Amino acid sequence: MLIPDAGASALSGQYFRSEHHLRAEQVTHTLVVKSDTDRALRVPLIVRAIEGTPYRDAISPYGFPGGELDGLSEVPAPAVDWRGTELVSIFVRERVQGPHCFAAGTARNEVFFVDPCRPLTPREMHRRHMRRNLRLGFVSTVCEARDAPSEERAGFREVYRQTMVRDQACRRYFFSDAYFEELFASPEAWLATTRAPDGTVASAALIVRSDGLLHYYLGGTADAHLARSPAKNVFGAMIDLCLQLRLPLHLGGGLSPGDGLEDFKRGFSNASGRIHTHEIVCDAAVYATLSAGHAASDFFPAYRSHLS
Repeated sequence: MLIPDAGASALSGQYFRSEHHLRAEQVTHTLVVKSDTDRALRVPLIVRAIEGTPYRDAISPYGFPGGELDGLSEVPAPAVDWRGTELVSIFVRERVQGPHCFAAGTARNEVFFVDPCRPLTPREMHRRHMRRNLRLGFVSTVCEARDAPSEERAGFREVYRQTMVRDQACRRYFFSDAYFEELFASPEAWLATTRAPDGTVASAALIVRSDGLLHYYLGGTADAHLARSPAKNVFGAMIDLCLQLRLPLHLGGGLSPGDGLEDFKRGFSNASGRIHTHEIVCDAAVYATLSAGHAASDFFPAYRSHLS
């Protein structure tokens, strides 16, 4: 069943299913899957109208939310009767590690971790650049995001915006000030900042705690300081937090397999894995009709591929 409760039935103390994240992402519903023995699975979803049709579909909020597992996990999606949702399709983003909502997900990007229980030696070039920046007067700090000075919050927003413009990111990644205020207010979020010698924010990152991991969630570097790679110092600060809290740090992966961002993160990590998603077709006949004429690709749902 689909409950129009803004995700309240899937709330937890984990960041990606917290009230702050679900509000920021404008979650509209909770998908509840129940077994015959009343065990349940609760997944936060954003239900969307499919433009030009009377139909709707749904997608998990950004990040790695998975769902609240009330005794039910690894459910075979084909075994579920999806008719009660009255949706055409659902795209589910799983949590990074641990039990998944549904079985047999699609393996996506390779992602990288810093495991505090394993030996860690970042790439020599990374370490050399971090030492150089320290000599030049770059200074790194980490604090709980809700305690961060206003100028650091503003500096983070600006370097993040500059990075999205530089990367020609799609509109979805240009978050509103209200989105960031929800993030900054979370007790499960930290802000790592590297300041340039002149005191301005050169690079910064937001880290969140969810499902037993720290996650490098959002970050960026100022155009003016790209040549010095101050993000490497930010990564050093995030690793210090990981070691302090004794929690693995999930660094994410690249934008595409084998790209420079993937290589950058690999150079700080000592473990890797894959993230998983589920592409659930709830109404096969309507899905086929809406997808007719769209070029075959990995994008899901196919009928939205022209919007990607």
